[in-house]
Amino acid sequence: MKWRGRKQSSNVEDRRGQKVSRKGIAGLGGAGLIIIVVFALITGNPMMILEQLLGIQGEQQSTTVPYTESKEDEELADFVSVVLNDTEAVWSERFEENGMTYKEPTLVLYTEAVQTACGFSSSAVGPFYCPGDQKLYIDLSFYNQLKTDFNASGDFAMAYVVAHEVGHHVQTLLGKSKKLNQLRQELSQNKFNEYSVRFELQADYYAGVWAHHVEDLGYLEQGDIQEALNAASAVGDDTIQKRTQGYVVPDSFTHGTAEQRRTWFQEGYEKGTIEGGQPLDLDQ
Repeated sequence: MKWRGRKQSSNVEDRRGQKVSRKGIAGLGGAGLIIIVVFALITGNPMMILEQLLGIQGEQQSTTVPYTESKEDEELADFVSVVLNDTEAVWSERFEENGMTYKEPTLVLYTEAVQTACGFSSSAVGPFYCPGDQKLYIDLSFYNQLKTDFNASGDFAMAYVVAHEVGHHVQTLLGKSKKLNQLRQELSQNKFNEYSVRFELQADYYAGVWAHHVEDLGYLEQGDIQEALNAASAVGDDTIQKRTQGYVVPDSFTHGTAEQRRTWFQEGYEKGTIEGGQPLDLDQ
């Protein structure tokens, strides 16, 4: 992706160096942490679900320590800020085309752990979006995790991750996140998982819409879309379950299979419109 020297977003909040922890998490052993990580990677709202499931309690502890930014971290921070700026431009235009106003989200950079309106989060859960404060949260170490653990390398793989989380912000502005929360209270877990999959695939579709318009602006390079497709496949429920437990449980899917995630990103990339994601709406 052609990003160097381009405009960065002003909606970036840097919390790197802030140490946030909770009593109760510190006592988890290695096996317990692995369970948390695996579960969080395949669920729709990791922090709220994990806290309910594990009964994590305790007071929040926060301290600030000196943070030294490496050259790689500096470049990654600049990169995701450029990507965020691109999402702002693309979605502002799409919303305007549909008679709406786009409210820009904030991207929070943090290290290890962070407190959000959706609860306490460890970086082990990966990047996520919190509708409660309309912020995206990213520990930049996830870039290396994409390459090593998910075998999804390339800068546009990380761009896809940011665009997917912004897709959740788009859903919040369109009222779709509120609908999903209502369904959580009304449906069985298996049935709710079906709607959770549709919700996540729609965010993938919106990430594709963003890529469509970024390409129109001339910012994509050869191989970028394939990097995004590889990343979408790598975080499919079936891919993650095969890697972590050796078998697949379709009833537990919450984000969609590798093929579904690829397909809906590609669909958004080809159509480039908000309306194209309507087949995934939760009221259909």
